[in-house]
Amino acid sequence: MNERHTRLLTSLSLLALIVIAGPGRAHAANIRLPREVPQGGLVIGHVLPSCHVSYAGQELRIGKDGRFAFGVGRDTTGPLTVDTRCPGQPPQTRHIAVRERTWPTERVNGVPPKTVSPPPAIAERIARERKLVAEARTRNDAREDFEHGFIWPVHGRISGRFGSQRIYNGKPRAPHSGVDIAVPRGTPVKAPAAGVVTLAKRLYLSGNTVIIDHGFGISSVMLHMEKLKVKPGQHVRQGQVVGLSGMTGRATGPHVHWGMNWFGVRMDPRTVAREHPASGS
Repeated sequence: MNERHTRLLTSLSLLALIVIAGPGRAHAANIRLPREVPQGGLVIGHVLPSCHVSYAGQELRIGKDGRFAFGVGRDTTGPLTVDTRCPGQPPQTRHIAVRERTWPTERVNGVPPKTVSPPPAIAERIARERKLVAEARTRNDAREDFEHGFIWPVHGRISGRFGSQRIYNGKPRAPHSGVDIAVPRGTPVKAPAAGVVTLAKRLYLSGNTVIIDHGFGISSVMLHMEKLKVKPGQHVRQGQVVGLSGMTGRATGPHVHWGMNWFGVRMDPRTVAREHPASGS
């Protein structure tokens, strides 16, 4: 066999490998995911708009540009499994590593006793209000307001961290579900991103509360405000004032609690916001 014939066979063999392996490689190139996400983080990925993506048994909404998103809980451990199905391609499974975090203990004293160990009648009210909050987080709109990023609703000292084990008046309670920012009473509280107000109401534990849906199941909540400036169903733009800070509900001083959710999954705003408060870290 001469050298020219050998080169021809080698070229044909490489071409065959490209034809066989090409679709799989092209399919992989159509899926973009982060390699790692922290506990409490937000995952944003991209596929072809014609694909289907599922995570944790839930079909994810795909935007017109192929964007999808989901949240990672405080206690979620990896690797995360993301399944994709694209027309004309075999199903594919991708994995995302989860960076585990350590959670401090925060002791909060001087809290009104009825907000720590409420009497039966109040406990029933709290249960009803929790259902209202859960319902406000069920929207799965096609709006992609979250894609423009998030700003802090107020700037101030961080007085409470997401995920910390809370002990109120010496009694252990659920981990903290957001970030507390200490600011003077009456400070304007701004929408972290554009969206639709799904709840604006005074609740027993969280005081004056606003939930804003940002699309794809992603929402923000601001608690303990002195006054509300929006109503349910209202569309708000990023930076629009939605209330004034205060200390209503279970609070020992004026501050704003900012929490974020993907449906029922609580996320850490510090992992999502594109900036940090002017003071504190």
